[in-house]
Amino acid sequence: MSTTDLLFFVIFLLFFIIPSLRRRMIMLRRFRLIREIEKTRGSRVITLIHRQEALSLLGIPLIRYITVEDSEKILRAIRFTPQTTPIDLIIHTPGGLVLASEQIARALQRHKSYVNIIVPHYAMSGGTLISLVANEILMDENAVLGPVDPQLGNIGPATSLIKLPQIKPTEKMKDETLVLLDLAAKASVQVKRLVLELLENKGMDKQKSKRIAEYITTGRFTHDFPLSPEKLEAIGIKVNTQIPNQIYELMDLYPQAPQSRPSVEYIPVPYTPEPQRKKDKGSSSDIM
Repeated sequence: MSTTDLLFFVIFLLFFIIPSLRRRMIMLRRFRLIREIEKTRGSRVITLIHRQEALSLLGIPLIRYITVEDSEKILRAIRFTPQTTPIDLIIHTPGGLVLASEQIARALQRHKSYVNIIVPHYAMSGGTLISLVANEILMDENAVLGPVDPQLGNIGPATSLIKLPQIKPTEKMKDETLVLLDLAAKASVQVKRLVLELLENKGMDKQKSKRIAEYITTGRFTHDFPLSPEKLEAIGIKVNTQIPNQIYELMDLYPQAPQSRPSVEYIPVPYTPEPQRKKDKGSSSDIM
């Protein structure tokens, strides 16, 4: 083997090994920090974090959301947790399958100890559904939840589809459209009933549960409408905006997909306010 071939082989090998080692190092740092948070808070920490992670080594963004695989893992983590140990579930997600979200929510609700949902940035749709069962929701003051109105695949909101007969008579609709109307009506009823049940199971009175369910499941907003801590408090969902700093440190260890040019840059250290300097009368900046 020539020197050129050997050099090419080494470069090719490093191209595969270095990214793998880097991912493993980040994973180990995450585990260490999760354990530190558990010791500090006396809880079991579980994460449900969906970033646009890099796929393979090509940097292709992979859109992630709540799946049945996620629910399987979280249910397993809950089973491994003693009933006397509180659970801190950190959520960062655009949403996902209703089935998977419902499984997670019900498993958390069956856990006999305290359950905290921690939202550092956002937990939309299915993430909001899971958050409803928490004994306490901890959110950054700028974080958001979102509506949980059902979506029919690539078609759109079920609640919007239900209104279609107000515009076009059903006699003029195709059979496929009529089937979708039936599915939309069923999905809307099921999700609203699920939210009511989850809220009432945690001890909320029926009138308040109904008001919240109407607000977040009936399609009065777009599906990405941001429900800030202030909006949530206004409809009767209590929120704690004090999140431990370790949670933000943990989020830094879930990197986004690499970009050729960063869209946001700053010096990653906290600044302390500096007193403004008074300009000297004779300084050059005062000369016109």
